[in-house]
Amino acid sequence: MKILVINGPNINMLGLREPALYGAKNFQALQQYILDSATRLGVTVEQFQSNHEGDIVEKIQAAYEQFHGILINPAAY
Repeated sequence: MKILVINGPNINMLGLREPALYGAKNFQALQQYILDSATRLGVTVEQFQSNHEGDIVEKIQAAYEQFHGILINPAAY
């Protein structure tokens, strides 16, 4: 199974932007957690992050018939 994980605006600021509210772990830690979880589950995962709505829409459209599913963390949306 191949899953596309899309992270939306500002999620790349994890650990930097208001850590008292959002936590001290950074975006790289989130990405590693996703990779580790996918490995444990036997799933292939591709990750994508953008602060631009158009880039996210284009990535979703390009994923058609390339992935079994898409997981979206809309973040600031």
